[in-house]
Amino acid sequence: MQNISELSANLGQLLQQRDQVLVTAESCTGGGVATAITDIAGSSAWFDRAFVTYSNDAKMEMIGVKSETLGQHGAVSEPVVIEMAQGALSHSNGTLSVAISGIAGPGGGSEEKPVGTVCFAWASSQGWQKVETCLLTGDRASVRLQAVEHALRTLHTHVLEDEPFS
Repeated sequence: MQNISELSANLGQLLQQRDQVLVTAESCTGGGVATAITDIAGSSAWFDRAFVTYSNDAKMEMIGVKSETLGQHGAVSEPVVIEMAQGALSHSNGTLSVAISGIAGPGGGSEEKPVGTVCFAWASSQGWQKVETCLLTGDRASVRLQAVEHALRTLHTHVLEDEPFS
């Protein structure tokens, strides 16, 4: 299994070969995906920018998440991450985005959304979209690391298969 650095480097090669540019919108990971990407030399050729939208205000102000969506579903929800992914695309030069919002812990969980609940959305400027909610385990650092890896691995799989661009 590839580590995060290898995964990021391989993703970058694929994106560059396909003239695609990634943008991220992150909440619970606090820029972890962007860090993994920018740790790769030359990533400016395939990475545009990162939005770290930890607060609801940041989600609304920076990437256009609707207050109604936040109010109805909460920040950790599939409707919100879809709006985050779309907003990241519309507020950047990116052609592919990933958005993450979750509850890394140790507090903040509920019966409906326990600690480790993480919502992901991926979108492309060509209209492809994927959304998923996972229940990750472990402490705060572990949940965040698993979320970063899952976001990158899913991007890599879909770029490799050309699914986002069909």
